[in-house]
Amino acid sequence: MLAPPGDQVRDRAAARAFVDTHITPHANGFERAGAVPEDLLDRIGAAGLWAPFLPVEDGGAGIDMVTLGELHEEVGRGCSSVRSLLTVHTMVSWTVRRWGTAAQRERWAGVLARGEALGAFCLSEPEAGSDAAGISTRAVPAGGGWVLDGVKKWITGGQRADVFLVFAKTDASIGAFLVPRDTPGVEVRPIPEILGTRASMLAEVSFRGVRLDGDALVGPSGFTAGMVLTGTLDLGRYSVACGSVGIIQACLDACADYTSRRRVGGELLRTMPLIQAKVSDMVTDVRAARMLCAEAGRLKDAGEASTLMATWVAKYFASTAAARHASEAVQIHGANGCGDDYPVARLYRDAKVMEIIEGSNEVQRMTIAGEAYREMTR
Repeated sequence: MLAPPGDQVRDRAAARAFVDTHITPHANGFERAGAVPEDLLDRIGAAGLWAPFLPVEDGGAGIDMVTLGELHEEVGRGCSSVRSLLTVHTMVSWTVRRWGTAAQRERWAGVLARGEALGAFCLSEPEAGSDAAGISTRAVPAGGGWVLDGVKKWITGGQRADVFLVFAKTDASIGAFLVPRDTPGVEVRPIPEILGTRASMLAEVSFRGVRLDGDALVGPSGFTAGMVLTGTLDLGRYSVACGSVGIIQACLDACADYTSRRRVGGELLRTMPLIQAKVSDMVTDVRAARMLCAEAGRLKDAGEASTLMATWVAKYFASTAAARHASEAVQIHGANGCGDDYPVARLYRDAKVMEIIEGSNEVQRMTIAGEAYREMTR
């Protein structure tokens, strides 16, 4: 059941209050447990945070993409694992709304918006990674439906998800399929050991002779690679970019607090020029990254195709800056930064993951450079 309207999180200030109350104080505990507790998942649903961008008729609040980015930044500031769950759920919910049939929207949009069903995004595979052209999972037409076979790995939220958005090769191209968790032939194996986002409940998900009805396919066959996949990955990349801004802000907050209390040789760390230089760089980069994300969000709201490149740039800059400043935050904390008494060790581990997911930084640099050369020849 949805919470009363007054309890719904619809702006940055409300998101910050929610995160500071329910997420930040417990984030290290989530990491140690390797999972986000059910009561928090319920609270997120009550706050309307799972898919607030969906229109009101689908159970959402119809918020714009700039605001969605701000909400994901605040959640990322508190815990990247929780934000990762929001990211993949957002990708599934957006796909259902944007490309789903009336029957698919009727079945899934409302429960996804309320968090009564959680979604996970299944593209990556053990050998292909997230290279869509290299995936080996296949969907074969059979009896008016499909038979799905393959293995997906590093699936965020896979241990807990109720429905999987699965990308598979078809005779035509690549198809996207909505697969309920309880479908016979679906097997979920938890992945307990991971560098960062340790509470994001990663899993390997196997599909062994999974029989699907014809209405499991999202969008026309052969349509997915160019439209559904591109748009969905763009939205996920945007969420990761905004979450990376949250990591930088968390590093800044932690360092400002620590250096205002910690003394060396009788002097507060905050008075030392080298510390001030590190903190000033954090301030500068968090503002720059936030502006890049806001630009990408505004372009999404305006329906501009240029949002794709704006999101690539924002994700590259923000994730790179997050990794750099998380490293500096550990350095500032010294030995204290290597344990779990402070948040910076977790931020360091999570920031590294941001440089890899939703397009590695190497891929991003090639994509951004390619666009620069194309613009030169226009």
